[in-house]
Amino acid sequence: MNDAREAAAAAEAAGTAETAAGGAEVGDGAGEDAAAGEGAESGGGTAAGPGAGAADDGAGEGADGADGGEDGADGGEGHPRRAAVPVESGSALTGKAAELLAAVRAVESGERDAAAFFPTPARPPRPVRSPEPAAGTRAAPEPGAPGSGAAQTQPAGPAEPSAEAVAAVRQLLAGAGAPEEPAARVAGHFGDGAAELLRTDPWQLLAVPGARPSQADEFARGLLESAEPGDGRRVEALVGWLLAQAALRGHTALEFPALAQALSGYGVPDAEDALREAAATGGVLVFEERVEPAGPPAPAPAAEGGEDGEDGEEEVPVRLLLGLERYAMAEEGLADGLSRLVNTLTPPGPADGGADTAAGADEREAAGADDPDGPRGSGTAGAYDPRDGDGDGDAGVRAAGAAAWEAAAEAAPSPSAAELIRAAAGSGLVLHNGGEAARAEPAALVAAARALGLRAYAAAHTDDGRTRLAALLAAAAGAAAGPEAGDVRDHSAPEADPAARGAVTVRGLLSGREGPGRDADGLLGVDVLAVLDAPQLDAEAAAALVEALPDGARLVLSGDPGLLESAGPGRVFADVAAARVCPRVTSRTPDPGPIGELVSGVGAGELQAVAAPGKEVVIVPVQDPGEAVHRTVQLVADSVPRALGVPAADTQVIAVGHGGAAGTRVLNAALKERLNPGPGTFGGFDAGDRVVYVPAPGTAVPGLVTSGDDAGLHLDCGGTAVVVRPDRVAEAVRHGWALTAHQAAGRRWPAAVVVVPGDAEAALSRSWAYTAFGRGERHLSVVHGAGPALARRLAEVPAPPRTTRLRSLLAAQTRS
Repeated sequence: MNDAREAAAAAEAAGTAETAAGGAEVGDGAGEDAAAGEGAESGGGTAAGPGAGAADDGAGEGADGADGGEDGADGGEGHPRRAAVPVESGSALTGKAAELLAAVRAVESGERDAAAFFPTPARPPRPVRSPEPAAGTRAAPEPGAPGSGAAQTQPAGPAEPSAEAVAAVRQLLAGAGAPEEPAARVAGHFGDGAAELLRTDPWQLLAVPGARPSQADEFARGLLESAEPGDGRRVEALVGWLLAQAALRGHTALEFPALAQALSGYGVPDAEDALREAAATGGVLVFEERVEPAGPPAPAPAAEGGEDGEDGEEEVPVRLLLGLERYAMAEEGLADGLSRLVNTLTPPGPADGGADTAAGADEREAAGADDPDGPRGSGTAGAYDPRDGDGDGDAGVRAAGAAAWEAAAEAAPSPSAAELIRAAAGSGLVLHNGGEAARAEPAALVAAARALGLRAYAAAHTDDGRTRLAALLAAAAGAAAGPEAGDVRDHSAPEADPAARGAVTVRGLLSGREGPGRDADGLLGVDVLAVLDAPQLDAEAAAALVEALPDGARLVLSGDPGLLESAGPGRVFADVAAARVCPRVTSRTPDPGPIGELVSGVGAGELQAVAAPGKEVVIVPVQDPGEAVHRTVQLVADSVPRALGVPAADTQVIAVGHGGAAGTRVLNAALKERLNPGPGTFGGFDAGDRVVYVPAPGTAVPGLVTSGDDAGLHLDCGGTAVVVRPDRVAEAVRHGWALTAHQAAGRRWPAAVVVVPGDAEAALSRSWAYTAFGRGERHLSVVHGAGPALARRLAEVPAPPRTTRLRSLLAAQTRS
């Protein structure tokens, strides 16, 4: 890796925006979407394109999606493929990176002690089970979750610091000549010992969300007699901060050269040596990772002993990575969990039967599965009735016979749905690719599994996705159950309750608010789980989900590989696809209409004109950002309602980023002035304001302001009343007439207006346009000021890359 590439990687991954001040804020803000609650700003600095924005918005689409991780895979793969055989190394790493590799291999061969490279050996990450809530506790409610109550307050934040702790931190900050305003936030982050901790190590200030290296350096200079750039405390804090900033852009690890280059950018002398010493303290983990080939596995060459080593093994290219422990543990645990699902599924037996437990016939008989008068009818494939409950505590995972699965496939509503049902019948892990119309296929699978008596659920990314999924499940349930099954709806639950039909959100399923709940071992009572919007799963959420599935369960990861990836770190869907560890079903169901045609072209890297006789797609050219804002307001308030009958409340504006002359801030201000003018009585908001509420990192919930008082800001989020405390409003609530593409992912509106200003070129990518253009159901307007740059970026930039370890971890398990 040459120096120029290392510098580019470091700038993209670490987001060193403090050196890019003065540029235009035009990024998507994936980092802020994930971690800063869409409202918290660290202040200062601006962003200038991909990878910039650590100082403000995480702007720049630094890791805003991927091209789906195809890596040369054909779309119709139906069987797992082995990882590629080792290939000869020697050209992958050069210079210092090659020296580091040589040092690691010397340690492995016993020629040198590990202390010669790292003073203490790096700790290997280990899988960890997600901690279960203590007895009697309950996860914080999520807006829109069924059964969560008529009114909710936002999830509790960190414990309130004591007045003495705040006063001590304020005194310390003042003594160092630093602003005193962050005292409460700093004390809340570190607790009662905050002042003493910072007095000992002032660079610990970087651990506080929103803090920047320049602020920590200034604080240290005011507090210490000597604050050198190479101080070990500073280096260790910078390494953690850089990795945390990279995580905001989707990376779970960084390559050694890129991280060393980023440290050099902050004035650290002898950055590579300093990085080794920082790694030795245990604050970060070090990995030597095999570089996996991009294409299909190559044929194994004939082995010739003695040429590649004593055992005839070929050398393979590797790279050195550093990462934070939390993400290392998440990816390792996820890899182990996915392999467990693949290896513990019992293939369906030849008997033609309905639901059965994996524990055998005795337990099946005890459960009443063969009782003609039992809850599941006769011994043939019976329908799942929600009135029977979810069977928490049942012995083992329920199963169905091969003939029953095949009958369900033959009754599927489409060939793609039939292919998916057959793949899920024979594998504990299945990947499903498809667009919006293809969501009916995992819905058909879940409905068929429920008709077979299995505990099957489909999980969406958002509450809007859950509602749309519930409608698909209801439509598929009758055909899957068959006329002899009768009415299998849950008449004791409201017809509008998606959970009664098997539709949940991922967050609701994990928290226990939706779906079957957990047994005494913390496992979900699920036999089949289809996760839609799977590209939105970050590494930690995916690890928690897989960890909660019992042995023998079936997991289907379904999604559109062209969409933006998760707001949080990881690229789970793409990594699983690239690792080729499971069957993969590619839908042949296209998205209909002019919008579907346009989005399909974008997915192929083409911006093509489409026929739209019903004004389904309209391109509105503009000359500058000011005109873009003006035309956007005109479209939302006048043109779309008048021409199409879609009210402003049902039209969503999507911008490239929060900042800039046509970002969400400017657009929301202009839209508020036109649609709901007011003085901002309640913390900058008025009754009737359209907002987006972020109850937790990576979760954006659209809502409407109803009122405000001493208790906080009152919101209506999809029919659920939410009260946001006054001290949380600025951090957790933004105006929501205009959103970023990441905030809009997983949702659809009757009409969408996508704003592409001329200063946004550096932040544009194929995955961004694919996501943004696909948010409108009936109508899409593109306010286009980027000229030919948009088509060029769609053709040349599928998605900004992410550095992750999951693919290699899965491939290593396949090889073993």
